[in-house]
Amino acid sequence: MSVDVVKACRVKSHVELADHDPGSTFGWSKKAARAELADVLTDIAGLQERLFAGKSAALLVVLQAIDAGGKDGTIREVFRSLNPAGIDVESFGVPSEEEQSHDYLWRIHQRAPAKGRIGIFNRSHYEDVLVVRVKGFAPEHVWRRRFNHIRDFERMLCDEGTHVVKLYLNVSKEEQRARLQDRVDDPTERWKFRRGDLDDRTLWADYQVAFEEALRETTRPKAPWYVVPGDHKWVRNLVVARIVQHHLIEIDPQYPPAEDGVEGIVVE
Repeated sequence: MSVDVVKACRVKSHVELADHDPGSTFGWSKKAARAELADVLTDIAGLQERLFAGKSAALLVVLQAIDAGGKDGTIREVFRSLNPAGIDVESFGVPSEEEQSHDYLWRIHQRAPAKGRIGIFNRSHYEDVLVVRVKGFAPEHVWRRRFNHIRDFERMLCDEGTHVVKLYLNVSKEEQRARLQDRVDDPTERWKFRRGDLDDRTLWADYQVAFEEALRETTRPKAPWYVVPGDHKWVRNLVVARIVQHHLIEIDPQYPPAEDGVEGIVVE
């Protein structure tokens, strides 16, 4: 598998989602992709151990997607082999009354990962330039100025030792339809479905425009966006794993030095 998916999926200064095929397989076979995923996850586990031990940096992975886009499945499949003691998974739904009494980044900042940890945001501060925009919860002059806020916020995190990686799980409208239908048809999955999902599907084009602008306005060398093909879960999982592996290698975490005099001790 020689395709450099990190480079292929990374958002440049201009992005159009129509140029990114949600059904792309990069020429991989499912069998080979799953075998490579196991190897990559083993490598990630070793990198996470050193990150956790050294506590010199943190990694924040932001996941954004439309409804049924695969955020939960990505977290379950890609991060399953990691030490849960060093992982923080945060989900951001409708702000609570307390959260609404603060600025919109208040609840986000307090859940950013500490050094030594990997933080995963299932939805994030980007909801405040996506759903807020599409559904008209705030006027344009309010949500548009938030691009500056977000760039500054993420720059501060990077300056203070948190590496920020942002992943847009790109699924087609037909694949979303199929997944939502599966939720309706499967009694064990039906709890995930809400009627509002159908209303959001009528806003598909508006969401695509909003995602494109959010990606374009906030991708930066130290806080890049990636468009991950999401129609095939086995492709999505390997692409996400490779991106996470790439950024952990860039961090280059190291074990801390042992206490003086430990080497050579014989434990009776």
